[in-house]
Amino acid sequence: MPLAHAQAAARQYAFDWGDGDLVAGVDEAGRGPLAGPVVAAAVILDPHDSIDGVADSKALSAARRERLYDAIHARARAVAVGLASVEEIDRLNILQATLLAMQRAVNALPLRPARVLVDGNRVPVLPMPAEAIVGGDASVAAIAAASIVAKVTRDRLMDELHRLHPDYGFDRHRGYGTAQHLQALVRLGPTPAHRRSFAPVARLLRAAGEGGGR
Repeated sequence: MPLAHAQAAARQYAFDWGDGDLVAGVDEAGRGPLAGPVVAAAVILDPHDSIDGVADSKALSAARRERLYDAIHARARAVAVGLASVEEIDRLNILQATLLAMQRAVNALPLRPARVLVDGNRVPVLPMPAEAIVGGDASVAAIAAASIVAKVTRDRLMDELHRLHPDYGFDRHRGYGTAQHLQALVRLGPTPAHRRSFAPVARLLRAAGEGGGR
């Protein structure tokens, strides 16, 4: 969806619920990568303070996401983040780990929402009504805001991982299975931050007889 259309759609949905209801939008970042945690964010926007430019994080430049991340934290009614670790991803599977991260994000909100809107087609177990909205990051302002918070948070975590393991290029590919990343995996082996249940990493571990990682 073009950026302007995504912004317009997100603004349109922002006031669909009454002012007395606190509605949290939830989205995640990092389901597909071979390394790093999956990160979810929950955001309750202020219906009287629309934040210009909020749209699906994938439609925004990194610099614009950073600016909006700051604006969302400054002006939203509530913001929270939840993570599921690499160990949890490998133990539970990526879908269940993602739902766990979303549950943690909602539970960490300082305000209790009356309703939760989640990007996608599955919702975590929550103590309040929740609705899954396919494409919600492009049509619901609170979900779009959550997508930005989740993406920026995860990118910063991957920057930290890059400082620990600079030869893997985590600051560029963010853990996704790019050619550069796969070449580094073959050359150097997996790090403790790699998801051992994901096929490219699992194949390398089998070939090495489950030998180490660094």
